[in-house]
Formats: sequence, structure tokens, C-alpha cells
Amino acid sequence: MKHSVKIIGSMLLAATVTTSCVDDDKLQFAFEKPMDIAGMEYLADYDALKTYVDRSANPNFKLGVALAASDYNTNGVVTRLANSNFDEMTAGNAMKYASCVADNGAMNFGTVESFVANAKANNMTIYGHTLAWHSQQNNKYLNSLIKDREIKVDPNAKIEKQDYYGDFKGVTKFPYYVMGYEPTIVNDCLHSEYPGSWYQYFIADNVALPEGDYTAIIKVKSDRAGSLTLNMGWGWGSGEQAGGKLAVSEDWQESVVNFTKLTDKAVNLVLQPGGFEGPIDIEWIKIVHYEAPVMEFYSNVLSNSKMESGQPMTNFVVRENGKGDVPGPILEGQGPDGLNCTKITAIANPTNAWDTQFFITSDKAWAGGEKYRISFWYKASEAAESESQCHGAPGAYMHWQMLPGNPSFTTEWQHYEAVSTIPSEGNGMKSIAFNLNVSKNAVTYYFADIVWEEVKSGNTIPLTPQEKKDTLTWAMDNWIGGMMKATGGYVTSWDVVNEPLSGADVDGDGFYDLQSATRGTVPAEEAPNNFYWQDYLGDLDYVRTAVAQARKHFAENGGNAADLKLFINDYNLESTWDNNHKMKSMAEWIKRWEADGVTKIDGIGSQMHVSYNENPAAQKKQEECVVNMFKLMAATGKLVKVSELDMGYVDAENNVVTKDDISIAQLEEMRQFYRFIVRSYFENIPAAQRYGITQWCITDAPSDSGWRKSEPVGLWTLDYARKPAYAGFAEGLQGK
Repeated sequence: MKHSVKIIGSMLLAATVTTSCVDDDKLQFAFEKPMDIAGMEYLADYDALKTYVDRSANPNFKLGVALAASDYNTNGVVTRLANSNFDEMTAGNAMKYASCVADNGAMNFGTVESFVANAKANNMTIYGHTLAWHSQQNNKYLNSLIKDREIKVDPNAKIEKQDYYGDFKGVTKFPYYVMGYEPTIVNDCLHSEYPGSWYQYFIADNVALPEGDYTAIIKVKSDRAGSLTLNMGWGWGSGEQAGGKLAVSEDWQESVVNFTKLTDKAVNLVLQPGGFEGPIDIEWIKIVHYEAPVMEFYSNVLSNSKMESGQPMTNFVVRENGKGDVPGPILEGQGPDGLNCTKITAIANPTNAWDTQFFITSDKAWAGGEKYRISFWYKASEAAESESQCHGAPGAYMHWQMLPGNPSFTTEWQHYEAVSTIPSEGNGMKSIAFNLNVSKNAVTYYFADIVWEEVKSGNTIPLTPQEKKDTLTWAMDNWIGGMMKATGGYVTSWDVVNEPLSGADVDGDGFYDLQSATRGTVPAEEAPNNFYWQDYLGDLDYVRTAVAQARKHFAENGGNAADLKLFINDYNLESTWDNNHKMKSMAEWIKRWEADGVTKIDGIGSQMHVSYNENPAAQKKQEECVVNMFKLMAATGKLVKVSELDMGYVDAENNVVTKDDISIAQLEEMRQFYRFIVRSYFENIPAAQRYGITQWCITDAPSDSGWRKSEPVGLWTLDYARKPAYAGFAEGLQGK
């Protein structure tokens, strides 16, 4: 039943590129139809895809296609195919952060502006993809914004760091390449006479220096005062030379020449006396750079010390009697001066003082005798004492005493601060445990603004969490403002946040957490390649900030605020292995983001990168989860968009079937699944919530594709011939 791609390609191309086909007429294809391929000729009878949308019943529905903006801008085959078959376009990469923002933060929206202009000219709308995402960010630039800052000191107090030292003690012959003139060694010094203005010679060679600013210091004398040229460079004759003047006199002196912005290459030092006619003696040469003095400072080992909503509470663990360990709850505004706080409720008549515990825990393993500083606010529902212990992980007891003085609770907020050292018995500890059943009464304890700091040394200091948040809030605003200016109010629908959810529930609240490089919700190998804004802005403010900035800048750049539709877009919402739990989590997170009464999210986008499964049971389960996803999306009351639909094929053993090996029978099964998905959308999404469906792949994937390579994911072949999937899509739009 398997046919080669040449057979299928020939059949489909011949069957579909006739003058009876609206979209292919505009593509200017015209081929004779072989009379012996009747089974595939039905594809030529279909009209352009967008003609199958009932506009009266679906006034807001957009039939979309994803493509490269540069392909559309060329006004070639892709342009005509898109214009003929679709209402709306999504740029695959051109509107993403990394495509527009350079390493120095400069933004270039030239491709975007051309894309918008061409879309306008062809009466095509654009779906913006994407304003906020963790992937395809310019990590180099963003990380540079939040890097450790240099400790400010007196510039004159900077410390000299030696990178190279050379002298001529014990040297009997000039040690470097001779460039027409050879100095001698006299009294352990490099000595030269004046043979003419043309001469020059190495005084150091092949010195490896990282990129930066350097100073050459040379102990030198002559029999008269004057100056010579000293060049520092990267290979004689390369033209990559930096020069400066080296002062000399009749007395020994340490003469200095500064060189700035050297690149990361091995360098040489070349002396060119030029018109200076005196003899020269050099005792030694140093190359140095200057750093700020190493300072000691405190650095917080805890995240979310302020207990901000939407940020993890994994450093603050509550163990109430008879219950498992959980992150402390956040009580908004109930701490001192309106700060947030957490609480722990102790039982009455306990057996042990540790029947109720509160843990301040970190990933750091502390050494016995290591210096620390700790501070927090605390109070209780009545006066009560406490005990503090050293633990490894929470519950892994090590030593009976931790703090130099245990807090005594009252009903008023008090501030605790201590500088001390880790007990020797606590070597390797990670957690401070508070025993909160010293009192025999039922008492509620409160903690706020907990900071546990280690002593570090260096000439830089990390930005505080608030400084990083403020800086990145500015960076996001700058980016979104630039994009909204480039699109000039024409793009009215956006993936405001793309792929925020993980597939893990670390905090145990029953819903998937956001993706995070700090909380273990993404694979360790992926984390360094991405930039997780939410780790700095917070799970709530990440989305709220992006939404607020999008609405502000859209209105500022000519957009009608009532037209703007902002979507949260994610994948695996139709997942079978967790029965659509990611979609359920999406609905919950939207409630949380909108709980401030200000943030409004208009819609949900579902990335459906699916495959028809030859295993009947697996395919049935998949179809059930597709239907359930649409029902869950509809229940949110939000606009619903299938933002990225494409389809592959897996056989009964779950092996991917390539475009080269796919059979006609399997292509027809894919047609049926396309029809099922599109039809299910219309059957389960109310008309007022139908925003649209976007086909992610126009054609099948080439063998060198970075996306589902060699898979039969398109509605057209690589030769732009219709496939059975095209018919299934059209039939779904018709409701057949």
C-alpha cells in the first residue's frame, strides 16, 4: 500500500493544479490531468479554503496561515497562495524578540513594517506572534541588563592585576623575531642604538589577553628625554595595531602606555623609536589591567523574601501537625506596613515542641563556622516562645540550636536581626527550623520579609530581585512599545504571552506551574537557552505587565482599544496523557491573572501539532481529548483560536511516517482527522467565541527542516499541490 513520494507527488500535482481551481488559477499553474488517476481528481473540485467559511454564522472567524514574513514580502507563490485561501497570517519568526532585538538592545522592525504594508495592500489581517515568551529571546542582551553591577569605589583605589611580565635576566641573545634590526642584551637589559628612523623591534610577543582595556608599564631609560611609539597588536602587518607614546629620560622610569578595547587575541608589543635618536635600555615589561577592590557584601540566599503573590514560596515551608510539608500561604497586605506575610497554626496540648514547625530553607549547604545575617518580622496571636534548630532538608534534624537568640512572640509585629555563624554541629545544613509548639496553646504565628544572607566577596554585587524586576519591566515595555509602533495599530490580535505553562505541579496546588528555570519545571538542559521573564517579574506580574503594556502602546500608536484582542497561547491543551489537565490549568491561571480586576485576557490559543495515530484506541482517545479541550475552552467564555494546526502520521508502533513513505490510504486518514478537528471546533465553540483556525504548515516539511522534518504536515506538497488534508480542512469548515 506504500507509494513513493514521486508517485504521490505526481498524482497530486496533476490532479490539483488545473484551471478549475480558484487558488491555483491565481498561482498561475496549468497542467493536463492524466485520465488514469480518477481517485485523486476530486481535489481539483474544491474551491479556495476561505470560501467554505459561513461568514454570516461566524462574523469574527479568521482562517489563518503561518508563513515566513520574508516569503510573503517577495510577492511570489506563497503570497498568492495565502491571499487566495486565507484571511489572516501569522509570521513564523519575524515578529519574535530575537528577530528584532540586537545584542546591544537596538531594535530593527524593517521586515515587520514591510509585512504589515503588504498585508494592508492585500486586505489580509495579521495575528501577532509573539509579545512575551521565554524562547527566541536575545538572551545575551537581557542577561546583560541584570548582570552583577560593579561595586562603586574611588577610581583611584582600583587594584592593578598583572597579565604579563617579561625581563631579560639571564638572556644572552635577542629572543624575538628580528625585523631588520636586532637589539643586544647589556647588563640584563634589552639595549638598542639608533641606526635610522626606520627601525623597530619586538619587546614582547604572543601575549594572550582577553578582550578589554590594558596598560603597558615599561622600565626604561636613555641618555636624553623624548618619546617613542609603542604598538600593541595582533600580528605584524595585519593592520590591527593600537599605538601610544612611551616617554623616556636619562633616568630609569616606569613609563606607561594605555590601550583600550583590545580584542580577544594574542598580542605583541613593538617599539618604533622613529625620530628619537638616543639609545634605549629596557629592564622589564608588564601588561596590566585594573579592577575595583574586592569587597565583602551580604547576598540573600532566598527567593521571594517579600512573599509576593505569583512568586514561589518554596523557601518557606510550613509543617502543621498531622499535615504534610507545604509552601507557606501568602497573606496579602497583612504584614507590617502593608507587606505580605505567611502564617503557621500550632495545635493545643502538643506532645513535642516540634509538633508544629516552620522552615526557612535554601539550596545552599552552609559550612560550620560560616558567617550569616538573618532578619525577619514576626508576631503571633498571643505571647509565645519558640526554638530554632539546624536541619538539612526540612525535617532532617542536625542540631538543637541555630539562632543566637530565639524570637519571643507577642501580638505586635517585631523585627528580628542577627549576625552570627553556623554552629559547627550544623555543618552542611540547609534549613532553619522553628519549633512552634513550645506553648501548650493553639497559637497562630506570622512571619514576613524574611532575608537570610551569606557573606560574599568580589568587586561586583548582584542586583536585588526588585532591581531586576524593574529593569526587565522597562525592557519589556521598550520591546512591546517598539513592536506596536512598527505595526501602527493594524495588528489587532496578538499572542500576548506564549507558552507560559509547564507540565509540572511543583507547589502541589493541583494545577501546572508556569515554566521556570529556578523551580525545576523545565528540563535542566533547556533552561540556559531561554529567558524566563516570569522568574524575575513573578508569575502574576509577568502576564499582567505584558497585557497592560500591549494595551497602552496599541492605543498610543493609532489602534482602537476596543479592537485589540490578546490571547494566551500554549501547546498540549489537547493532551491525552493527562486528560487535558494543561487546559484546565490554563483556565485557572487566567482567573488568577484577571483577579486584579484590571487585567483582561480576551482569548486562548491552542497549538495543535498533532499526528493521526494508526492505533485505533490511541486515535479514539486523541479525538476525545480534542473535543474535551474545545468544551473546556468554550467554558472559559474567552475567544478561542486554534493558533497552530498541523498534522503528521504515526503508525501502530508509534513510529513517525515521513512524506516519502506515506500511503494514499494514510493521507485519507489524515483527511478524516482534519475534518474531525475543524468540525469539532464549530460544534463545541459558540459562534461568539470563534476567533479562527490557523494552519501552521502550508506545505510538507523538507528533509532539512527545523520543524517536523520530512513529515507530511502541510495541506499542500512541497510542489504546492493539494493533498487530501486540504479536502478534510474544507469539509470541516463546511460542517460536512
